[in-house]
Amino acid sequence: MARRPHGAPVVGPAGGTDTVRGQSGNHLGVIAVTQSSVHRRSCNLCECVCGLTVPVVDGIVGTIRGDREDPWSKGFLCPKGTTLGALHDDPDRLRVPMVRDGDQWREATWDEAFLRCEELIGGVLERDGVEAFTAFIGNPTGHSFSLGRYAGTLTTALPHIYSAGTVDQWPKNVSAALMFGNQWLFPAPDLDRSDYFLCMGGNPHASGGSLIGSIDVLSQIEAIRGRGGRVVVVDPRRTKTAQIADEWVAIQPGTDAAWILALLHVILDDGDLMGALADHVDGIDEVKAACAGFTPEAVEGFTRVPAETTRRIAQEIRAADAASIYGRIGLCNQEFGTLATALVDVLAICSGHFDRPGTLMFGNPVVYPLAWLTNSRVAGEPTFGRWRSRVRGAPEVLGQVPASCLAEEIVTPGPGQLKGLVTIAGNPVISVPESDALDEALGQLECMISIDCYLNETTRHAHVIFPGPSPLETPHFDELLRSWACRTVARYSEPLFPRPEGSREEWEVLIILGAMLRGATYDQIDVRAADDAFFSGLCMATGLDPAAILPMYDHGGPERMADWSVRVGAHGDRYGERPDGLTLAAVKAAPVGIDLGPNEPRVPEVICTPTGRIQLAHPYIFGDLARLTERMANPDSGLVLVSRRHMRSKNSWMHNIKVLVKGKDRCTLIIHPDDAAAAGVRDGEHATVTSEVGSIEVPVEVSDEMLRGVVCLPHGWGHDKVGTRLSVAREHAGVNNNRIAPGRLVDAISGNAVVNGIPVEVTRVAVPV
Repeated sequence: MARRPHGAPVVGPAGGTDTVRGQSGNHLGVIAVTQSSVHRRSCNLCECVCGLTVPVVDGIVGTIRGDREDPWSKGFLCPKGTTLGALHDDPDRLRVPMVRDGDQWREATWDEAFLRCEELIGGVLERDGVEAFTAFIGNPTGHSFSLGRYAGTLTTALPHIYSAGTVDQWPKNVSAALMFGNQWLFPAPDLDRSDYFLCMGGNPHASGGSLIGSIDVLSQIEAIRGRGGRVVVVDPRRTKTAQIADEWVAIQPGTDAAWILALLHVILDDGDLMGALADHVDGIDEVKAACAGFTPEAVEGFTRVPAETTRRIAQEIRAADAASIYGRIGLCNQEFGTLATALVDVLAICSGHFDRPGTLMFGNPVVYPLAWLTNSRVAGEPTFGRWRSRVRGAPEVLGQVPASCLAEEIVTPGPGQLKGLVTIAGNPVISVPESDALDEALGQLECMISIDCYLNETTRHAHVIFPGPSPLETPHFDELLRSWACRTVARYSEPLFPRPEGSREEWEVLIILGAMLRGATYDQIDVRAADDAFFSGLCMATGLDPAAILPMYDHGGPERMADWSVRVGAHGDRYGERPDGLTLAAVKAAPVGIDLGPNEPRVPEVICTPTGRIQLAHPYIFGDLARLTERMANPDSGLVLVSRRHMRSKNSWMHNIKVLVKGKDRCTLIIHPDDAAAAGVRDGEHATVTSEVGSIEVPVEVSDEMLRGVVCLPHGWGHDKVGTRLSVAREHAGVNNNRIAPGRLVDAISGNAVVNGIPVEVTRVAVPV
């Protein structure tokens, strides 16, 4: 049953409470009591962070709409945001801890669940040490009020971890770390003021604008065109974003780095346009030398982009007043992901479209991100390959190895074999390449603990599951996502509903599990003391005296950290040092948040490399040019597979919401008519797609939206596993494209999975299974 909301609602039309009295037998009694309210909050599902109005009547969430008074989103809302009520009320969502006894699950008290964790963790620690443990961190961690702020209390207890980052964006982190000095310092397009938008490997129609920090990107595209600008989308598929652009440039997957070098070749032939930015940049001569051989004609056969198209677009970029040059996940998870990702920023800098209005700009968030604490100026430039994975010998990059290594580290005997795993808001059985191998491996673990909302394809292997709250049971206050927003905005959202009575919050779970991994027993753990110690470390890292700061609070947890992150940020009061600065209380006092205006040039103050200058041509990244040159001389032939997502999909975890999965089957193989004819398949039939590691069967959708020679499958599907509790998702199971993604196929210098550009064969299925 839905719980009644609390907090400070906006009173609805009913005036809060309606009481209707009438006859009940021979007595006058209350026959209906209606409590209604409309709450305002932000959506926590993606970087859009749309403002919402959430009506609640008698504890039941009504139709969620976009908040027209939100200064950021102005009423915009995608279909996913409208379903937070359905997610909250989903009967399959876990609400109490679950403990597995053999093949049977039972509900448990929180104390019972923690004592079972103590038993499991202690057994592995005693026999094999902490080296036998690891964790897998999922993307929703970054959208969580608790998990994103407290994950470090657990992960720092472990020798190393795995994450979804090495599947979808590690090249972005590597390039940012080496070029700008911090792996989370991302420049983002200032679309509000652009007159040219070059979008490579991104589909904001589906993603909302991943790492783009804007709102309603499709309207932004229309606005750019409306004011006489131009929009060009580069993608092997004519996406919905490409359909509303001025031009679609179809490119061979995995060749974007060569194409960007050709753009640079043309632009730099007449000299760079960096202007005053040149005083803050190293490496322009190395860039000129690197692109010398990459003429548009030299890369034409490799990229399949006509040379005249490349030259024209280069000249358009050079002539534009303010161009936003954007590359996203399609560039990250390909064979030359790091090189291509870095070259996006190199192109913007060399063409003069960086750190000024309408171009790529760094955010100046109200909330100081925890991830900005450590940078190259403080800790020194990162080095990679400090250690290698035990089985494959994969080199460490930014503390991680490819997520596909996890399965082999579990099943391969010997010193260092993994026996314990903690998963946090992740579903790697769906999201990691060669997922069948991981699915089998997880069943061999002696200790698996999960923090998750669902009994899904991954958590069904756990021994203990701690339930995460629904988005409406927790506050929301972005800690990292706003750092790449195009405006300086902030909004705090109170929870609408209380947590179940007696439940522990996610941050407490992380502290307790982290302490157990350090050898503590449950009765020895003082959560408040551990929290104070963690917070004291943050204070010292920012030059504050914990002894002076701690007494200012009568509470701990993420609320205290949120206040700290506002106060130590660029706009904060720094605990009284800047009397006119912001505090969390000031943000809360603004019902729909605050807007401090668009971004301003920040390069001199924000770059935190050891030299304090942008490194255009870092040797680690540009050293990969030799591999690119070799690939150009020996290109692959045959069909290749790329991935896609849909605006109604959030990776795998919202497929249990009926309104988001109903209608036409979206888990199809899109194939060009010529390729379909060659394979002997027709629209609506089934085909087998085979890679070097396996085969899957999938319905076919024939469309000329695909570049010939490229086929496309969505990611996040495959909900047909036995033992899950996902009643809606099972009815729309689809197939998991990661079953045929080779785990060892990675971008060599970041370790990121290559899920765009997988060589495959497609054959017709006479009788579908």
